[in-house]
Amino acid sequence: MPHPRIVAPAPARSGSLLPRHELAAAWLLMILLAGLAWVLTVAQSRDMDGMGREPGTMGLALPLFLLLWVVMMVAMMFPSVAPVAIAWARAIGRQSAGATRAARIAQFAAGYLLSWTAFGLLAYGALAAAGRLVDAHPGAGRWLGAAVFLLAGLSQFGPLKRVCLLHCRNPLAHLFRYAHFRPWARDLRVGAHHGLYCVGCCWGLMIVLIPLGVMNVAAMAGLAAVIFLEKLWRWGPWLTWAVGIAFLVLAVLAPFQEGLLPGLEMPGPPMVM
Repeated sequence: MPHPRIVAPAPARSGSLLPRHELAAAWLLMILLAGLAWVLTVAQSRDMDGMGREPGTMGLALPLFLLLWVVMMVAMMFPSVAPVAIAWARAIGRQSAGATRAARIAQFAAGYLLSWTAFGLLAYGALAAAGRLVDAHPGAGRWLGAAVFLLAGLSQFGPLKRVCLLHCRNPLAHLFRYAHFRPWARDLRVGAHHGLYCVGCCWGLMIVLIPLGVMNVAAMAGLAAVIFLEKLWRWGPWLTWAVGIAFLVLAVLAPFQEGLLPGLEMPGPPMVM
């Protein structure tokens, strides 16, 4: 097997851009926001377990799905995006303070989440189609799940993954480029631009929630850990390949092994107490 083609220096550290106490406070804020989002996600998952889940969109209307999707993205993505967010917040701090600084940071976060919201629209369409297919042909779910795992596995080895992961692992060079963006809604556009790179890097990981279940907390936690390590760990590129191989193995097993596709299984009859 050839070696991974990603040849990149270790992820840039944001510690050189902020005093230690500010760096610690910034990381604490990002972790607290992610933690709160995890609490909300787990609570919603438990509520939906009590009601029973339908395959696909779980019976959620688009607005509610997008709201839950954004909360999920805060939970899963904020730890890995923290170095870029902190570095850009430092750049903002050199030019503004107080309410203006807070508003600009909020625009950056909004732009980032806007990119993931756009992907959420595509995810909703894919989930709705998957739900209709499983409802009409229950046996097709295992082949759909295998196809999703196959696509996710291949995406881990593709050029889009390589380019976007390189961007996410070395953001500082791109921050200098962002400084030359035109002033109009700059922070919003910077957040959206970086968000699009994150989508390009992680879309293959996110689509496995179709067969695993969108509100599958264990799957979300595992994917969040993979995303964090791919972007910030020294051996992240090797992990990318390992995860890709694991997805390809699951693609082979999915049609024949029950229990691998909880997100595409029709719910059983309710239990009578």
